[in-house]
Amino acid sequence: MIRRRDVIYVEAYDPQGAEGYYKLFCRAWERSLHPWQLTGTVGSLKIDSTDYAHWIAELSGPNWRTTTRYCFLRQERMIRANMAQPIHSQLLRALSWAIDDVVSGTLLRIFRASWQFGLVLVYFQTLLFLWLLISVLFGVAAAVALNGIFGGEIWILALVGIPSAFLAFFLLRPFFARHHVIQINNHWPYLREFGRGERTSFDTAIEAGATRLVETARANEADEILVVGHSGGCVLAPAIVTRALELEPDLGSIGPRIVLLTLGSIMPAVALHPDAKKARGILRQLALEPRISWVDCQSRKDVLNFWNFDPIKGVGIEITGTQPNPQLWRVRFRDMVSAKTYRRLRLNFLRLHFQFIMGGDRRAAYDYILLTCGPLSATNWAIDPAGTLKAFSCLV
Repeated sequence: MIRRRDVIYVEAYDPQGAEGYYKLFCRAWERSLHPWQLTGTVGSLKIDSTDYAHWIAELSGPNWRTTTRYCFLRQERMIRANMAQPIHSQLLRALSWAIDDVVSGTLLRIFRASWQFGLVLVYFQTLLFLWLLISVLFGVAAAVALNGIFGGEIWILALVGIPSAFLAFFLLRPFFARHHVIQINNHWPYLREFGRGERTSFDTAIEAGATRLVETARANEADEILVVGHSGGCVLAPAIVTRALELEPDLGSIGPRIVLLTLGSIMPAVALHPDAKKARGILRQLALEPRISWVDCQSRKDVLNFWNFDPIKGVGIEITGTQPNPQLWRVRFRDMVSAKTYRRLRLNFLRLHFQFIMGGDRRAAYDYILLTCGPLSATNWAIDPAGTLKAFSCLV
């Protein structure tokens, strides 16, 4: 039974930051406690530094009580700064990423691994091209209209058409921003650079997360340390663990059990690039590391992850001999929520992707609050979800 747990949460590439994720956690908390008839409290959000924020969650049943220190690795300043860069710079990087994925064969490899994920990438790239195309067409239309009404020389038409195209582009920006076009197309060029081993804006967060992991392990106050990555955080969370192993070679041999939990991972799409040697090196190291338990959660209905996919062999990593990691956990969102809620979630693929970290209104083998704040280890749930669900039901 786990009485004390430390969580290090690595967010997706999301500008809402600690405050936003604290609210998400509180909503998931309230929703999860009802079907299980558990009692507990969530403390207030504490901003510790530019790198960390945390809150304390206490959950209890008839004969157990678990206290969780939930540490949020802050990246919002970096993400907001990246997304605030000059739009022309972002466009050039995004176009370079899209073209390189095609030329290098990466996009084809992604489609072979998961055609749903491939379609999502193409969807966001297409929206970017559509944004540019509409803007250009608006500029051309303005020039043609001027020519039809007044006539004019080429330079006069250009003087009207080019500003009109820029005006249309900036007027359309809020619409495409709401549909996450800027966010996604800003993110992926950095992921490609990270996968190749180049210096990126992720380096500071990885170092901060690894330092916190080592400090928490050395303090030896918890029964379990859970490093959680969701979506884009599944690229950084494995890097944090491998960096922590460099800082502390005895990590996992002494002190608390350390579990890496990747939820809805996009890491395969990073590692499938032929030049992503760093990403594949991280995955290989974790696959062979017996001192760390790695659980990779996948869902069939989530088009933003790789369903039924081996994150090691699937990206071309060949391992002979014993391979302790990862433990694959195939999660059914349908089991977590009511039929009415599920029908609504299916209409929003981004919201469905977040169901990995949201609460459910039904008792199910996968429950994020129980995984991070309950008395049983995530590895136990992953190895035998149905059996663990039955065992836990006896504790409430």
